[in-house]
Order: sequence, then structure tokens, then C-alpha cells
Amino acid sequence: MNDILYVLLRRLRVPLITLIVVYAVAVLGFTLIPGRDDAGNVWHMDFFHAFYFVSFMGSTIGFGEIPYEFTGAQRMWTLVTIYSSVVAWLYGIGTTLTVFQDSGFIRLRRLRTFVREVRGLHERFYLVCGYGVTGNHVVRELIDHGVRAVVVDIDQERIDSLELDGLVMPVPALCADASLPDILDYAGLQNPHCVGVLALTNSDNVNLAIAIASKVLMPKRLVISRSENDITSANLASFGTDMIVDPFRSYAEYVALAAHSPHRHLVYDWLMNPEHRSLASVYRREKGRWIICGYGRFGRNIARNLQQEGTEITVIDPNPDSIRGMSSAVLGIGTEAITLQQAGVESAVGVVAGTANDADNLSIIMTARELNPKLTTVVRQNLSANELVFANSRCDFIMQPGKIIAAQILARLKIPLMSVFLDHLMQQDEVWAHTLVNRMNATVGDEALESRSIRIDESSAPAIQCKLDEGVEVKLISLLKNPHDRRETLECFPLMLRRNGDVKALPGELTLVEPGDEILFCGRKRDLTKFEWTTHNYNTLHFILTGEDATQSAIQRWISGRVQN
Repeated sequence: MNDILYVLLRRLRVPLITLIVVYAVAVLGFTLIPGRDDAGNVWHMDFFHAFYFVSFMGSTIGFGEIPYEFTGAQRMWTLVTIYSSVVAWLYGIGTTLTVFQDSGFIRLRRLRTFVREVRGLHERFYLVCGYGVTGNHVVRELIDHGVRAVVVDIDQERIDSLELDGLVMPVPALCADASLPDILDYAGLQNPHCVGVLALTNSDNVNLAIAIASKVLMPKRLVISRSENDITSANLASFGTDMIVDPFRSYAEYVALAAHSPHRHLVYDWLMNPEHRSLASVYRREKGRWIICGYGRFGRNIARNLQQEGTEITVIDPNPDSIRGMSSAVLGIGTEAITLQQAGVESAVGVVAGTANDADNLSIIMTARELNPKLTTVVRQNLSANELVFANSRCDFIMQPGKIIAAQILARLKIPLMSVFLDHLMQQDEVWAHTLVNRMNATVGDEALESRSIRIDESSAPAIQCKLDEGVEVKLISLLKNPHDRRETLECFPLMLRRNGDVKALPGELTLVEPGDEILFCGRKRDLTKFEWTTHNYNTLHFILTGEDATQSAIQRWISGRVQN
């Protein structure tokens, strides 16, 4: 507020001085010009009456001549004072309005308001830098789960759109350059309630600057960064960035997984994507050659992952330098039939449209499908505004960088064990993955598959910890019982148990839980919500384990037993 007051006074310096001079001269004039009292004697107005008269006269209120009727000289001076004071006031008011409409002053007021809102947060929050597609998804999910967020973006239109998104909780937002340490400090980087920083801008350099500033100022603070360059990723990893998400590398691995391990791919898809693919849509693995149109960051990552699995590829790219030295490459874009035919589209099993132009990518897919209707199609979507067109393009895989990054980040934030389980998944064979995806399908069908992780301690599972402290054995099967009817089992099951660093996938339902265990569950969302009652409510868990109400006295339990018998 001191900054705002300083700027305001500096901008209004000339109008204020003008107004003060006009009032001083007017008051001085009234004290010097002689008047006449009611007896006809010469009378001089004192400073108090002069200031009083100029004040109400200058504001055009007009109470009349005081304390005696004015002489001609006094009335002449009054006319001069009226016009000069009105002009001074108009000048001052106009300048004040101009200052309040000045973009710099508006930014300063917004900054002060933003800082005040951030300092007023007394619950944990994430600092989100960048409110594009990724930032929008992440913030919305965080708010829906009751976690606060603070947003910084350099585009004022995105900040304005945040206010129109209809979020259930207010989100402090600022239009500023998040790469500046001062801005990060204003946004709450050093606030004790800040639990993590998400660098999600479209610039690798900005994300790198955010990550470096965060780790220097708060070394223990969680930092997650987006990166679209191998050099940037290596730089981020060098100083301990907690999570680095490269959408091109991630989706390339996703597509390659579908090509050589369709059931492992489906398990991954069900766990990571809210709108997962159905079991009937599992990709039918077919050996053969793939065509990659566009050999940029996305195309290179796709090619590398496919070649690691022994898949033959043909590259189409308009830049001769990109394909120089490649034995199987065609110069062009891929939007024309002749170019695709030169690449052998009729004998290929898949085509990747990975250029930086959405119109070209759709044209490539449509042309390739006409030449070979059996192709597996992978398309890159660059602009979120084209989502409707891509959703109706009937492509097998649509690469949306923003949603990919958001899904991986949210999995890390909401389900810490998910990354551990996915690493374990990649070590399993197709038979194991096929069995698991069948179990998932039997549990949720075509509904969304939700995942939750808990740790057996006083904060995450107080009811279970209390029972273990009492010496009561608690089995996994007990946690899966319906709190309303202990004879029913919830539509969910344990995916993984981690105990003392050892990981056990798909643990048996008769496994005894121990303090410190970390357990990952999956199933229907409504059933996982009921499952939380069991982990947090002592009376609910006691009822499931014994069939008795923990709130009953010994006499009430004896009477209940007699009635049942």
C-alpha cells in the first residue's frame, strides 16, 4: 500500500500543488481586501473565515457572503477565486481519474490485492505457473479435491478466463512473468503453507528459471516442471527437480506401448485417463512398418520408441537436413497422396501425423486412411481450440500435450504410489496385464476407474492405526467391506502394497496390514468414498470387524446378542 500511495502522490503532485496555490492565494486575498461590517466600519476577514468561505465557494456549494455583505472589491476577488478554484478542481479530478485508469497503476493495485490474498491463505496450496490447457486441468482438479491453488500467468486473458471458470473456491491470480524471483515470492513461494510449485508455461526457459528459483529459495519444496527439450530436462534433473514431464516423450512411450504391449497399455490408460478406452478397443498388435510424418520432437520420440521394439519406420519430413542420412525417408509433408505412396502407405500398419500444424495433421490422416483404411492412426493436436474437430476425426490415438502433462502431474499429486505401480507394470508380461485389465473391467465396466492410496498412520488412516495399537488384526478384506452392510464387498480392490520399501503387486485380501504400510486401491469412485469411512471412522471399522456398534454399552451388546439368538 505504501507503493500505491507513493505512485498516487507522485502522479498527483502538480494538481495538488496547483490546488494548494490557488487556495492559498484566494485565502490571502480575502484577508487583505478590506470589507465593511454592518455598522459601516472597515473590517478585514481573518484567515479562518477566509479559508471557510473559499472552501465552500470553491466546491460550488455556495452558502452566501459571510459574515457581512461583501464590497465590490471582495466580490471581484470572489469571481476570480470561483473560476480559478473550479479549474484547479477539474484539473485535479481529471488527473486523478487518469491515474486510476493507467495500466501501470492498475497492475500495481492488482499486485497489492494479489499479495494480500496470498498472505491470507492459511491452508496448504500449490503455486501454479502457467494457466494454459495443463494449468486449467490441474487447478480445476485441485479445487475439486479441496486443495487451494495460486496462479501466475503472463497472459491477462488467461487470468480473466480464470475468473469465469466457475471454480468452487476463489483462486488468487496474477498476470506477471513467473520467471522473476520477486513474482514467485509475491505468489507465496516462501509461504509455509505452499506445498509445491508447478512450472507449466509454454517456455522451457521460463520453466527452468522457475524451477531454479524454487530450489534455491526453498530447497525442500516440491517442484514439478514441464519440459519439451532433452537439454532442458537434463538441466532440470541436475539440481533435483522432483518431477519432469515431457509430453512428447511420454506420449511416444504411450503409443509404443500400445503397439507392442496392448494389455499393459490398456492398464496404463485405465489408471491415468479418466475417460479410458474400453476393453473391446484394445489395440490388436500387428507387426509391420509405421510411417511418421514430421520428424520434430514428437516424431523423433515416436521413432526412437518404435525402433527400440524392433519396428521398421519410414519418415516423411519437408526439411532435408532432418532426414539426411536416413535409409528410409521421403521429402515432403505427407498431406499429398503421392508422398504417402512413395512412403509405402499401402503396406504400412500405422501412420503418425506429428507436425506442428493441426490442419496438416488432419489432412495427413484423412489422405492416408483413403489409401489404406486399415491403418492405425496417431495424430498430434497442437491447439486446444481444435478439440471438437479432433474428437470427431476417428483417430485411434490423439496426442494432446496439455492433457498428458495434467494427467501425470495429478497422478503424482493425488496418488503418490501410482508412479511406483506403473514402474512395476512395465516389468510384467502381457498375460499378467491381461488378467489385471479383466479384473478392472469386471469391477467398473465402462465407468471411470478411480484410484486412491493410503498410508497406515494416524493422519491418513486413524481408525486402522487405532485398532492396530489395540492389538487387533486388520486384514485387507476388512477394508473392502461396505460400511452400511458388512456382508457386502465394495467394488474396489488393492493394486499394490509397499512395506518397508518392498513392493507387492495385487496383494491377497487376507493380508494383514501393519503400521507404515502404503496401499494403492482402485475401483468405483462411490465405493472408494465409502472406503474412506472405514479408514477414518473408528466406529465404522469396529462395526465391520465385529458386527457390533462401538457406541453401545456392555448391557446393550448383551441384550442385542440375546435378541439375535
